[in-house]
Amino acid sequence: MAARDFEQEIKTLSATLVSIEKVVDLPKLRAELKELEAAAGVPNLWDNPEEAQKVTSKLSRVQSEINRISGLRQRLDDLPVLLELANNENDAGAIEEASKELDSLIKAIGDLEVQTLLSGEYDQRDALITIRSEAGGVDAADWAEMVSRMFLRYCELHQYQTQVLETSYAEEAGIKSTTFKVSGPYAYGTLSVEQGTHRLVRISPFDSQNRRHTSFAGVEVVPVVDQSDHIVIDEKDIRVDVYRSSGPGGQGVNTTDSAVRITHIPTGIVVSCQNERSQIQNRATAMAVLQSKLLEKRNQEERAKIDALRGDNSGSWGNQIRSYVLHPYQMVKDHRTDFETGNTQAVLNGELDGFIEAGIRWRRSAISK
Repeated sequence: MAARDFEQEIKTLSATLVSIEKVVDLPKLRAELKELEAAAGVPNLWDNPEEAQKVTSKLSRVQSEINRISGLRQRLDDLPVLLELANNENDAGAIEEASKELDSLIKAIGDLEVQTLLSGEYDQRDALITIRSEAGGVDAADWAEMVSRMFLRYCELHQYQTQVLETSYAEEAGIKSTTFKVSGPYAYGTLSVEQGTHRLVRISPFDSQNRRHTSFAGVEVVPVVDQSDHIVIDEKDIRVDVYRSSGPGGQGVNTTDSAVRITHIPTGIVVSCQNERSQIQNRATAMAVLQSKLLEKRNQEERAKIDALRGDNSGSWGNQIRSYVLHPYQMVKDHRTDFETGNTQAVLNGELDGFIEAGIRWRRSAISK
């Protein structure tokens, strides 16, 4: 096996990081950090809780972005020193550790490079993901639950925080739908490329004749609404229903009518929340979800107008985006990017990095055309 050219790999990686630093404009980011730190230090900041929350959230995000870039630069600058010491002492173990660190940096800087492609208005926001079973009966309900687990596992692997807001269980197996919030840097921008219909082909575990079935699950991803979005909801336009929270099989998990379902009458959008014990808390959370869905609807309408003016019909993500084939062969393939893998279990266990990176690059390419 040929010896690894550490010097060239480090040089290439450093050039990539330099280009990232230019794209994010690190000096400007540091200047913004000083301004936000000054704003956060104002004694009466919390006299206006909404503004205070906005300042502290932005401060945390900017600090995190600077620390991430600076940390990678420090690690990359330290690597040649580690390699020189290892080579001088002819320490095979230390060389192996340096090699692992280089591999780790290649992945981390690659992930950061993809993140620089996320420049949409809402890409930095947290995300709300709703998964629904579509065509396919009980298999579709089971598939929707598998897709939900896949995304929750992805979030766990990437240290995104998740909060399940509502789950509607199917009678025989699986779920009718679920909605959960994903919190983390660029959660919406990253996960928005997963929006669309996900198709599963497998031998149905619910078919006594062991026949192959095709089932579908729909994934909706919207940005979490911000105070500056001005999504006003007239109380006359909504219907609020309360009911008891329930778990799988109808098992009661709450003895009071604390779960809340809100219907937005003009659009027909329905949202539910049952994760809190208090009806008031569930109502507040459901209203926030409704605001996010109305914001996304407004954005879709604006995009549709622009696409109509352009004559552009390439942005339709609501169709089938990916197939997961478990029989007669093993393969997951994205129909937009042609990215595929035969390791279906890894994908179903949340290893979606390749698909998401390809999706982000595909979207940027489509926007640039």
